[in-house]
Amino acid sequence: MSRVTTDPRDRPCLAEPAGRAAYDPIAEGYAAENEVSLVNAHYERPAVLELAGDVTGRRILDAGCGAGPLSAALRDRGARVTGIDASAGMLEVARRRLGPDADLRVADLAEPLPFPDDSFDDVVASLVLHYLRDWGPTLAELRRVLVPGGRLIVSVDHPFALALTRRLAGEKANYFGVTERTEEWTMGGGSTRLTFWDRPLHAMTDAFTATGFRIGVISEPPAVPGAPEMFPEEFATLSGPRFLGFLFFVLKAD
Repeated sequence: MSRVTTDPRDRPCLAEPAGRAAYDPIAEGYAAENEVSLVNAHYERPAVLELAGDVTGRRILDAGCGAGPLSAALRDRGARVTGIDASAGMLEVARRRLGPDADLRVADLAEPLPFPDDSFDDVVASLVLHYLRDWGPTLAELRRVLVPGGRLIVSVDHPFALALTRRLAGEKANYFGVTERTEEWTMGGGSTRLTFWDRPLHAMTDAFTATGFRIGVISEPPAVPGAPEMFPEEFATLSGPRFLGFLFFVLKAD
């Protein structure tokens, strides 16, 4: 194994209208695996929390909260968290984790959000934008609900990793296009089909700046300390704790 690839089971909730309940059949199994997987528990989620920094007292929208592990971590750090997800099944799991008083709502990121202007200091969009074909309307809504100077923290499938995976599989890789990809996942006794929209780095940054965001950080972080020892097989052919998995952004709402 020459590198670590993203396991399709380690993805969060769906945001496209056609997939509103797509995670429902696998909600329990997905949530359990998300707790321990390399790419979620020991790479992506710690990276988002590191980028968020001190969130004490900040109003944060977890856009695509899934089963709520990131919401829980942000709340434990003193944030006031609202979670939205397109999957009611995933939100049921999140409510068991976060308690009956948690502010959790079924909402579709492809539609207008149910919040007034300037409602949040930060938005975290953890591994969710790549389910959307058109980022423009969603980013405009996220910008609307942020206070001026607020932050949008994003993680997405790394476009270089996706292109490399296709090339290694002998496929023609159209890196510069916006490409539809459908996968079938089976876990926890359920199956579902999910659709992703892969896009190049420049299309991402163009979408951010076109909707009024200023790019503050682009990050390709390592896994957490100790991950190579916990997952020796995955790291066996790597020279260190870094691998092509996800790409991270911190954006400011100007």
